[in-house]
Amino acid sequence: MIRIAIVDDHAVVRAGLRQFLVEQMDFQVTGEAANGREALDIVRRGDADVIVLDLSMPDQNGVDLLAAIKAREPDLPVLILSGFPETHYATTLLRQGAAGYLNKECDPEEIVRAIRTVARGRKYITPAVGELLADGLNGNPDALPHEQLSERELQVFLRLAKGETVGNIAESMSLSVKTVSTYRSRVMEKLKLASNSDLTYYALKNGLIQ
Repeated sequence: MIRIAIVDDHAVVRAGLRQFLVEQMDFQVTGEAANGREALDIVRRGDADVIVLDLSMPDQNGVDLLAAIKAREPDLPVLILSGFPETHYATTLLRQGAAGYLNKECDPEEIVRAIRTVARGRKYITPAVGELLADGLNGNPDALPHEQLSERELQVFLRLAKGETVGNIAESMSLSVKTVSTYRSRVMEKLKLASNSDLTYYALKNGLIQ
């Protein structure tokens, strides 16, 4: 039996996904979470074999939450099920430990296949994501600048883009202000931007925040 936890801030999405998943003989939905804190409680209790994670959380973005989950349970598969297209996040999150990435518009049967795959300890790569990964290996000239950011740089970038101050980011990520400022400088350099408002515009333009 594969124990599954659904992490999504929309109750309707969780209910619909739960209803579909429990129809599978080998699935058991053992937890639901509407925010990052609830998700980490599930992880700490060891209540799930697979986490199905949305990227849009009210208290913590999915990039931060993925990092927090992997820090606590490195071998726990996290399957991203997001409204953001694969081109925006998939390759970056796979590099940072996600077991797979699906768009919410995918066929429900694909979610079932993905859960079974990642539960066996394998990555689930859709054809679209496979092409993105191949392009990355081939040095795709069309790759977006943010795809080159490290995990920490991406976390800081998204928080800055949403208007958080360096001080708040440092406190919430348990880093020094100097360290966060260094990450900010690296992000600015890699994205060739000059200000926080430029970061916000970039993130909105590329569909990284809503």
